[in-house]
Amino acid sequence: MLKSLYAAVDRLAVIWISIPAGRLAGGALGLLVASALPAAAAQAGASPEPLYLFGIPVDFILFALTLLGVALLHHHTLYVALTGLAAILVYKLGLTGFNAGPGLAGLVGHMQHEWVVLANLFLLLMGFALLSRHFEKSQVPDVMPAILPDDWKGGFVLLVIVAVISSFLDNIAAALIGGVMAREVFKGKVHIGYLAAIVAAANAGGSGSVVGDTTTTMMWIDGVSPLSVVEAFVAALVAVVVFGIPAALQQQRYSPIIKDVAPGVRIHWTRVFIVFVILVVAILANVIANLRYPDLLDQIPVIGLAVWAALLVTALLRRPDWEIMPETFKGTIFLLALVLSASLMPVEKLPLASWQTALGLGFVSAVFDNIPLTALALRQGGYDWGFLAYAVGFGGSMIWFGSSAGVALASAFPEAKSVGLWLRHGWHVTVAYVIGFFVMLSVLGWHPDPPHRKHTEVAPAVTVDHLATGYGCGSHSL
Repeated sequence: MLKSLYAAVDRLAVIWISIPAGRLAGGALGLLVASALPAAAAQAGASPEPLYLFGIPVDFILFALTLLGVALLHHHTLYVALTGLAAILVYKLGLTGFNAGPGLAGLVGHMQHEWVVLANLFLLLMGFALLSRHFEKSQVPDVMPAILPDDWKGGFVLLVIVAVISSFLDNIAAALIGGVMAREVFKGKVHIGYLAAIVAAANAGGSGSVVGDTTTTMMWIDGVSPLSVVEAFVAALVAVVVFGIPAALQQQRYSPIIKDVAPGVRIHWTRVFIVFVILVVAILANVIANLRYPDLLDQIPVIGLAVWAALLVTALLRRPDWEIMPETFKGTIFLLALVLSASLMPVEKLPLASWQTALGLGFVSAVFDNIPLTALALRQGGYDWGFLAYAVGFGGSMIWFGSSAGVALASAFPEAKSVGLWLRHGWHVTVAYVIGFFVMLSVLGWHPDPPHRKHTEVAPAVTVDHLATGYGCGSHSL
């Protein structure tokens, strides 16, 4: 049954590819705009609000079409993402406007709030690609087979290493480093289920650390205690075991670890030193900015600039592989197009804070940017922040484009850019998310924190409740 379904999806993708992308996008946009025009006329002169088609905001329909295109046309993801972003921008410029206002002025106002996040992601993705090549050329991954166990437990230990790295480093870098190590120890044959596990390990490790994930850093900046966030490790540790063992067994059957280290392999300690320096600079920039200059994080892409400063200085010791920049640039633009599209969605209010809401936000984060979701939750208050950190941090692992770590790893392993294969072979990630959440709930209980900072209430436009009930969404960073 499943094989027939996947075959049907592939046939649909072939048909879709045969249609000129511009004509398809233009036709879809034209139909949506034409359907929405009566509503637009009725709202003339009113403050910008979403337009609805069959009870669903048109913004979400355009975004859903973009995600569907990414899922089906995984060999053309950049063009699909850019087409989707263009359609959303044309729609909002011409009809509804933005939260910051109508027309170009509203778009400029929106970008004033988003450019730092986008710039940081751009700099980190481009910089960490160079860092991962330094790590690969250090030949540390080449000696990993001699260190890891020589059966399925070797794959599991590698996932634990990724989770530990992510607890003190950005999850993007942890996922990329994990991918480099996996490619070496499994001789280039990495199972898609194991790739999903690498992303899940990176996101799990960062979920309980205020320096390990963008969302947890946002909580820290907003005044949430790091001790509240660290509780997420209870669920994350359980999740790593639940998804790690099946993923390691998948990989062992697909391509086992080769214990023999190639003769003449030696570690290049200069490159190891470069990797260490860049990581330390990234951590220190993050910590110092949060402790001493928190307002600066909203004005300048501090961490991304720090990483590139370290890259340029250490280039005096060893030349980075600048040749990978063009291909890395394409993957980075794809990610930024999705993140910007998600930030334009009219989700301005969440349901009442509860453990059920937190659990649901984990599924939402698999298809929707977890950064605005976290910002909304911080504005609302009343959450147990450990649960929220786990949900929005780990939940995006369930789909490859649901987190920046997944998109970054998929850029290095293009075969992972298939939602169907990711869900089919990475089923253990979803199971692990649910089990980890309920273990945490039974062990710690739900203890909502009092509001840590007063926020001005935002008038609701469309709620996540509308999103869930409007088109059956039961459940995306960069």
